[in-house]
Amino acid sequence: MQVWLEIFSIVAALALVVQVVILTVLLFQMRRTTENINRLVTEMQSRMGPILTRVQILLDDTQPKIASMVNDASHMVYLARGQAQKVDRVFTEAADRMRGQLVHMDRILSAALESVEEAGLSFKHGFWAPMQKASALVQGIKVGIDLLRSRRRGGDGRAERRRSDDPPREPQEEELFI
Repeated sequence: MQVWLEIFSIVAALALVVQVVILTVLLFQMRRTTENINRLVTEMQSRMGPILTRVQILLDDTQPKIASMVNDASHMVYLARGQAQKVDRVFTEAADRMRGQLVHMDRILSAALESVEEAGLSFKHGFWAPMQKASALVQGIKVGIDLLRSRRRGGDGRAERRRSDDPPREPQEEELFI
C-alpha cells in the first residue's frame, strides 16, 4: 500500500507540474494577447481620435444650424397654416357673397320677367282686344256694304254669280278673331 501511495504521490506531483506548465503557457499567451489587443486599441485610438474630433467639431458647428432650421421650418408651417385658414375664410366669404348675389339677381330677374309678362298681358288686353273689335267692326261694315251692293244690283243675277265666285267669308272672319 505504501507503493501505491508513492505512485499516487508521483502521479499527483506530475499532474501538478503539468498544470503549472499549462498555466504558465496560458499566462504567457494571455500576456501576448493582451499586448496585441492594447496595441490594436492604441492604434485604433490614434486613427479614430482625429475622426471623432472632426465629427465632434462638425456636430458642434451644425447643431445650432440644425436647431435653427427646425425652428424656421416649424415657424413656416405655422405661418402656412395661418395663411391657409385665411384663404379658406376668404373663399368661404366670397362664396357666401356670390350665393347671396345670385339669389338677389334671381329675384330681380324673376320680378323683371313677371313685369314683362304683365306688360305683355296688359298690351294684349289693352291693344289687341280693341284692335280685334275694330277689325270685327270693319268686317261687319264691309259685309254690310257688300250686302247693300248686292241688293242694289237686285235681279240681274250678277250678284248671285259673284257670291258663288267669292270665297266664303266665314273663314276670313274666323282668321281675324284668332
